[in-house]
Amino acid sequence: MADLLRGLGASQGTATGPAYRLADPPRLPAPRPVTDPDAEVDRAFAAIDAAHDDIARRAAAAVDPTTAEILRAQAALAADRTLRDGVALAVRAGHEAPHAVAAVLGEHREALIAAGGLLAARTADLDDLRDRVIAHCLGLRMPALPEPGCPYILVAVDLAPADAALLDPARVLAVVTSAGSFLSHTAILARARGLPTVVACGGALDIADGTVITVDGTAGRVTTGSSHVPVDAPRPVDFSSARGSTADGHPVALLANIGGAAELSGAPVEGVGLFRTELLFQHHVDPPGLAEQVAAYGEVFAALPGRRVVVRTLDAGSDKPLPFLHDGDEPNPALGIRGLRVARRRGEILRTQIAAIAAAARDSTARVEVMAPMVTTVAEAAQFAALCRDAGLPTVGVMVEVPAAAVRAAEFLGAVDFLSVGTNDLSQYTFAADRRSGELADLLDPWQPALLSLVALCAAAGTALGRPVGVCGESAADPAFAVVLAGLGITSLSMAPAAIPAVRAALQAHTLDECRTAAQQALAAADPATARAAVTRV
Repeated sequence: MADLLRGLGASQGTATGPAYRLADPPRLPAPRPVTDPDAEVDRAFAAIDAAHDDIARRAAAAVDPTTAEILRAQAALAADRTLRDGVALAVRAGHEAPHAVAAVLGEHREALIAAGGLLAARTADLDDLRDRVIAHCLGLRMPALPEPGCPYILVAVDLAPADAALLDPARVLAVVTSAGSFLSHTAILARARGLPTVVACGGALDIADGTVITVDGTAGRVTTGSSHVPVDAPRPVDFSSARGSTADGHPVALLANIGGAAELSGAPVEGVGLFRTELLFQHHVDPPGLAEQVAAYGEVFAALPGRRVVVRTLDAGSDKPLPFLHDGDEPNPALGIRGLRVARRRGEILRTQIAAIAAAARDSTARVEVMAPMVTTVAEAAQFAALCRDAGLPTVGVMVEVPAAAVRAAEFLGAVDFLSVGTNDLSQYTFAADRRSGELADLLDPWQPALLSLVALCAAAGTALGRPVGVCGESAADPAFAVVLAGLGITSLSMAPAAIPAVRAALQAHTLDECRTAAQQALAAADPATARAAVTRV
């Protein structure tokens, strides 16, 4: 019988395969008296130098800039003078080299945890540096990635940048870690490689090597003892055959969530419901200029001639910080300057982006639409719509990510042309539960009836006014939940391209009336488990 483990979805997609665990690093030996402090300091410094050089070599060899930048940052930790000074003091206080390194980096680790946020997410980097230096002190090798002789799912406590940099999608199908967060370098590098990933997954380390598991990086679920077997990727087909609909022909557009044109390769999609433009901004010290943005957007539009492409303007802040925004002084970033609110401080960034989207759209046959994230008032929606329309972008929408927008959906649709519900953030703000917290995963379950009620408000407003309302949160990739959303009146679902075939099949197995029955049963349920169970009986 299959067992379900829950964690945080850190990189979208699903994969099935045998699980193999990354071996533990060398352990500290029992402490011994230090008889020659100078020699012990030299031993520690030589080990630090060796670890630094190893990480720096991997940074230099990295192909993609994300990996290189993360590895360079870790190498800088090893080159920090305060590390050497602290280790030397610890040795002269009576600690052997490996114990001195562990003690000093342990203090640094505690400081990062106390700082919280992005700094706390770097503890895995320090842990890896500690383990590498200790291994060099002891003359041992750090464990390499498993080599079972077949594609596999990697299970670990967490992955350091140096290990994550070696992830080869041809060999590693997905990643599951017992620690980590959405902000961790494991998550960032897994997303860069398109590997489904679940972090903060309790029970992950109890999975025996060779056990077949299914990883759902969209919903944050790991099914162990799965009877599923890997299936071949769907062959590319003409997009006209990829349209979504219920069994009786009611259309529900199935769109893709992407960060760039490369994610569309061979994907049978009707269009794009969420083009995450912030990925273009991530590795810039200064915002990308107009020409660079026009080229990036144009590449996506050219890949989708005649099809709908919904471009989300910069969604930065909170768990997606950017160096040029200087937002580190916010006491609560999730409730601060993020999404459209960035324009309050840096209006020129939004204006340049809108101009770039409009310029790229003029040279394309794609049906380009644009939407803003983190919109909370009708006035904000109207101001954004005016900016876009003045630039020559006629179809404008906003994301519904906070309850304030959901309960005023009808008024919002008086100012814009469509709504797109982001269930990830809407869950976070509805239940006051940090979406990065594995301990609160039950509150963030999209099947929570309260969340469904807010989605239903948006769908009803769209139906009454004849305006489209989509869902682009990760919940759209759940086939059973997609049936519920169709029954509520949602007109489009946007998800990772790999999730579309299963969602299409689920919709085609139900009539619209059956979808509506499922939606009403889910809304009437007392809790997520009851809602999910009720729908499976429809």
